[in-house]
Amino acid sequence: MSAADASAPILSLQTYTEGDTVVIKCSGKLVAGVTDALRADVKDLIPKAKRIILDLTDLEKMDSLGLGTLVGLYVSAKAGGCNLVLVNLSQRIRQMMRITNVWSVLEVYGDNPFRMP
Repeated sequence: MSAADASAPILSLQTYTEGDTVVIKCSGKLVAGVTDALRADVKDLIPKAKRIILDLTDLEKMDSLGLGTLVGLYVSAKAGGCNLVLVNLSQRIRQMMRITNVWSVLEVYGDNPFRMP
């Protein structure tokens, strides 16, 4: 484990609402052992929000379980009539999504989550 991996917080979630949109800012690592926190927060919001934005600006690391969690939440949101989008992905996370071919499944935007269609 590198020093950078050791110093990153496991997972921190900050939630705020703007109109009918809920933004969850994810910081740290979305890895095995901590994905349940994000899953629980988002699943609680699906029936209440029209759009949920996961802001991954400060997400430093994600493993395959984290990626699977994002895909599962996207499917749950869609089934619940909610639009789940991801914003501000690091180059590393973008590459992981392209390699695993989930890039085309999820809705991913740039740096301004409120300038989306």
